[in-house]
Amino acid sequence: MKKKILIVIAVFFAFTLTNKVHAQASKIVGMWKTIDDETGKAKSYVKIYKAKNGFYYGKITKLLDKPQDEKCDKCKGALKDKPILGMVILLKMKAGDDGLEGGKIMDPGNGKFYHCTMEIDDKNSDKLEVRGSLDSWGWAGRTQYWYRLK
Repeated sequence: MKKKILIVIAVFFAFTLTNKVHAQASKIVGMWKTIDDETGKAKSYVKIYKAKNGFYYGKITKLLDKPQDEKCDKCKGALKDKPILGMVILLKMKAGDDGLEGGKIMDPGNGKFYHCTMEIDDKNSDKLEVRGSLDSWGWAGRTQYWYRLK
């Protein structure tokens, strides 16, 4: 009897934690204005969405500091000289404890990919903390703040 009660309690907590994780991730879905962490100026609009494969992605829908036909001249491989507008810069993000994690973010300014985590600000649900780093722990990197478009 005690074993059954423990199993029910464990399932309850697992279900509650899973729902919390997905709730945080779903709050990130939408349109965001990106802000350059070095200049403080608005750079672009990015649409974050959940794909059918269960991962989250983000693509640039508008450039604010460059012409709309700007090409990614610093990108490598298949992205070399492709239009930045419409480019998917967030790749394979997954729901984590506080937001999205485990994916990559690409900086069209230098063409490099970084490990990425994202979470909604505790005090402002329209502010997104975006951390790009060289290592998967987030120690060697930079943080930007993006703002929800309404």
